[in-house]
Amino acid sequence: MKRMIPTEAASRRAVIAKARAMNALGLNEGTAGNVSARHGDAMLITPSGTPYDTLTPRMIARMALDGAGAWTGPLKPSSEWRFHLDIYRARPDAGAIVHTHATHCTAFAMLRRPLRATHYMIAAFGGPDVRCTDYAPYGTAELSALAVEGLRDRHAVLLGSHGMIVIGRDADEALWRAVELETLARQTYIATQMGEPVVLPDDEIMRTVERFKGYGLNATRETPRATGKSPSPAKGRRSPR
Repeated sequence: MKRMIPTEAASRRAVIAKARAMNALGLNEGTAGNVSARHGDAMLITPSGTPYDTLTPRMIARMALDGAGAWTGPLKPSSEWRFHLDIYRARPDAGAIVHTHATHCTAFAMLRRPLRATHYMIAAFGGPDVRCTDYAPYGTAELSALAVEGLRDRHAVLLGSHGMIVIGRDADEALWRAVELETLARQTYIATQMGEPVVLPDDEIMRTVERFKGYGLNATRETPRATGKSPSPAKGRRSPR
């Protein structure tokens, strides 16, 4: 199958669509989160402090991946641009990044608690847990280093006293994982109110990680796509069975 690379215009539209969708889905409030997409040797990222419903494609900031923070566009990039840039440099598999302050994920991050394998959908994030980092101020190199290390061999991380980061091969997958991560955090919270959740064995989760590679879009998609479509909670890929 021929590899199809999205146009920059399509990637810009996808960033806006996912930023709006994460708020509509209850994953974020206001402009606290941010979304980016890789495009060639650059990244496209939501601007700082700009309501998502007012965004137009030309407002999305463009930053070279080999640069030191220089950007082009009418608005300055998100204050969290540094960890987006460093994640793309460290993770060639990342085609898009979603960062939110989703309520349940942030609650676990405030407690410095990782999410463990109390449900097999933890495998959607590449291993038997989703780590939680220590705290570092937003926008700093210290926070960026913590995020990159926390994402080692994973597709998601909780930032201590801050929120979540998820990566995907494209904007669709990144937002889907953000929905799944908040769902898992909410389920874990509810389960802990009822008792002590059972943690599944690591080897079982790693088998599930491998099985997930052959399901749905994972089985047919060869390259990152950037579209304006957003997953619906009712129609999302909650369980790849």
